[in-house]
Amino acid sequence: MNRRREQFRYRVYEIIEVRTGFDRAGRIYDAIYMFCIILNLTVSILFTYESYRERYGDTLILIEQITVASFLVDYLLRLWTSRHMYPEMNPPRAALKYICSFTGIMDLLSFLPYYLPIFFPSGAVAFRMLRIMRVFRLFRINAYYDSFKLITDVIRGKKQQLLSSVFIILILMLAASLCMYSLEHDAQPDIFENAFSGIWWAASTLLTVGYGDIYPITPLGKLFGIFITFLGVGMVAIPTGIISAGFVDQYSRIKRMSEYGQEEDVHFIKIQLTERDTWTDKKISQLHLPERVIVAVIQRNHKILVPRGNLVLHAGDVLVLAAESFQDKEHIRLKEITLQKNHPWIGHRIRELDISRHTVIVLVKRKERVMIPNGNMILREGDLVILYTQVYIPNADKLEI
Repeated sequence: MNRRREQFRYRVYEIIEVRTGFDRAGRIYDAIYMFCIILNLTVSILFTYESYRERYGDTLILIEQITVASFLVDYLLRLWTSRHMYPEMNPPRAALKYICSFTGIMDLLSFLPYYLPIFFPSGAVAFRMLRIMRVFRLFRINAYYDSFKLITDVIRGKKQQLLSSVFIILILMLAASLCMYSLEHDAQPDIFENAFSGIWWAASTLLTVGYGDIYPITPLGKLFGIFITFLGVGMVAIPTGIISAGFVDQYSRIKRMSEYGQEEDVHFIKIQLTERDTWTDKKISQLHLPERVIVAVIQRNHKILVPRGNLVLHAGDVLVLAAESFQDKEHIRLKEITLQKNHPWIGHRIRELDISRHTVIVLVKRKERVMIPNGNMILREGDLVILYTQVYIPNADKLEI
């Protein structure tokens, strides 16, 4: 019963987690989830128009209730499956990590302010203001598109430079406010009342917005305003240039990886588990694979699974194993020979074959069955024989694998 429940929990995790496989249920869930986000934000915007509110108010409220309820269900499902989201942690710590993560906080704030007035009616106005946090749920869409992820990577990579440029702009804003107060206070005491009264003017001027509600009237003030306007053009260009350079670096890095990256010779083999295999019903972390051998991918019922340490293997799973290529410094070769009609090995036991002592038959594939050979195995027509050899073998097809 517990195993079945855990399988169901993992299946739910597969559906709600953003993946790039061919899981139809997962794709449907992703589409519905994105539709709910966009629909909720659309309703929130339409509700601010009085004409729409008066005509379709009840419908908009109903849609909002349904979409917010879907956010609540999604949050509870992600909380319930958090142990698979963070398999290296125990369930309580995994749940706590999700709750405290950025996505967990955004998911919580997307529905919590909507329900808080039910329990705390006196704070309804404050909670209504917090509903704007559901806009941040749009960051969820970032997980579906690589272009959005590229923006995130650029900002994260240039974080220090962007913070430095913003800090410089803040210092210039404060200095400009102080200077303008000194120049304009006597002429406009009501507008430039104190040192911080010019912050709004400095911000609009340095950022080249120039609303015109606060402006200098003295000759020195106007001259200083012109200087700050020119300086603002350069200041705004700093973070813009940093982000532009980040995009260029990112695309250049991707191009270098694709054009100048050297391929490593990695070999893959595919095996299908059966009920008799010892790996069946074991976790990947329990396989004790040799060093430099990994499970690259798992196919289960036409679905592609990313192998994790806690993933339990089942009979029928197709495993693709990856390993480094064999560095052939001693001229050791693997050869495959298909025994055609009248081949001299047909009908003979392996120990009776006239082959070099430097040669060993390592595998025999008969139809769809792969067998480990022993001395008493009799070879048949159509057998595919894999040999490990250092020398030439008469009557062997020289097809290296």
